[in-house]
Amino acid sequence: MLWLAERTPHCINSDHLTLLGFVALCLAGVCYALARWNRYTLLLGVVFLALNWLGDSLDGTLARVRNCQRPRYGFYVDHIVDTFAAFFLMGGLALSGCIHPAIAFGMLIVFLMLSIEAYLTTYTLGQFQLSYWKFGPTEIRLLLAAGNLALLRWPTAKVLGTQVRLLDVGGALGIAGMVLMLIVSAIRHTGTLYREEKIS
Repeated sequence: MLWLAERTPHCINSDHLTLLGFVALCLAGVCYALARWNRYTLLLGVVFLALNWLGDSLDGTLARVRNCQRPRYGFYVDHIVDTFAAFFLMGGLALSGCIHPAIAFGMLIVFLMLSIEAYLTTYTLGQFQLSYWKFGPTEIRLLLAAGNLALLRWPTAKVLGTQVRLLDVGGALGIAGMVLMLIVSAIRHTGTLYREEKIS
């Protein structure tokens, strides 16, 4: 990222990259919605996921390289944009026919709950945690991209002798993993705050 930031044209700033990441993730959601009629839009979705990674990863690095950080503005804009973009992405996925809508919105809800936990931790402990157990936004994008490619060949999978949609399995596992991360983090941070503010 540092190499790219140092070579980014001066006419492009961090806000442009944040906007790129937001629009790209929304368009990835559109590609999911269109996959109901043409599965090959999933390939275009991989391109938009890559552009989202570029914008989302490079905006902060560019601000640091140019020494024009705006910590509160950057924190707020990055995360409110991520919230809206996640809604578009999961909404598109729910419309795709590739996954049960309840599972798509279940992933959205748990993602937002994890985000709330991260924001509360930032406020109360001064620690911003973007990844859990070395699993963060980049890994999520890679899993989504791999899922897109897998869907072109294996739209369904056999589980316990029953044919189910591939993304239903992946989504259910994703929800279970995120719920576990949320519970462990909530218990750990509650314990830390209890010890720091223990009543004598």
